[in-house]
Amino acid sequence: MYPLFFHPIFKDRIWGGTKLKTFLNKDIPTNITGESWELSTVPGDVSIVKNGIFKDKNLNELIEQYPEEILGKKIYQQFGKQFPLLFKFIDAREDLSIQLHPNDALAQKRHNSFGKTEMWYVLQADEGARLVVGFKKQSSEEEFLKHLSDKTLPTILNEIPVKKGDVFFLETGTIHAIGGGIMLAEIQQTSDVTYRVYDWDRVDAQGNSRELHLDLSLDAMNYNETPCKKDYATQPNTSNMMAMCPYFTTNFINLTDSYTIENKEDSFRVFQTLSGSCKIRVNDIEFEAKQGDTFLIPAQILHFELQGIAELLEIFV
Repeated sequence: MYPLFFHPIFKDRIWGGTKLKTFLNKDIPTNITGESWELSTVPGDVSIVKNGIFKDKNLNELIEQYPEEILGKKIYQQFGKQFPLLFKFIDAREDLSIQLHPNDALAQKRHNSFGKTEMWYVLQADEGARLVVGFKKQSSEEEFLKHLSDKTLPTILNEIPVKKGDVFFLETGTIHAIGGGIMLAEIQQTSDVTYRVYDWDRVDAQGNSRELHLDLSLDAMNYNETPCKKDYATQPNTSNMMAMCPYFTTNFINLTDSYTIENKEDSFRVFQTLSGSCKIRVNDIEFEAKQGDTFLIPAQILHFELQGIAELLEIFV
């Protein structure tokens, strides 16, 4: 086993842009590339390895062959041969729709899917950029529907100005939107289930509005105030905890020299390189990661070292 790097899966979006290229040096196919799926086992979008002896194999094939070695004993017992997380970089040139995601129970019942607990790390934000996260104060289905009908929904939602390094953790049911001018890293459960409730009255070139999912969203929505912003430390050469939940733990690593990590063989680890570059040393073999790279350390690798100057997210279950 060795650190696995994957080919990104690019997604065009009407709100997408070019920052994945200009900031992260990704070879995007169009000028409206909104998402780079860095590590995925969503059906139809399964990541393919680009390095080493497993090159050109997809992640599902590897897990089928080496479930405990890659996932870890605890994860294999909990999820079987399913990879439980999805990793993305997102470039929002324009506002995304106002949306929410169902919890595990609803997602399983309606879509045979995981729910979608997620978190964001802001990589870059234009001046004045903001996120929409939750309600300003306690709301209700009746109030929500009235403001939706009156086209005044944004007035009761919490808009938060953001800058590089800001972190938000979103439990399922939280109404939200990524604002224009923001590029971020997103960590989430493996799910592509989104309920869109408002799209800023946009229409496409044919004058058609995007599909909304109001009927599905009402009983999935959390109408309470939902503080989502997370503070975290940035101590060098250690793991600084950002967010912890039953689905994932995310740490921030401010690498200024070297950092040795001891794994417990019960979970894989994924790293997203936010800035700089580093070397990953495993059994005296070096692998290199640069800004914008995402790599997976299989659970079987119990001891490895990061060397260099970089900022990384470290994620495990």
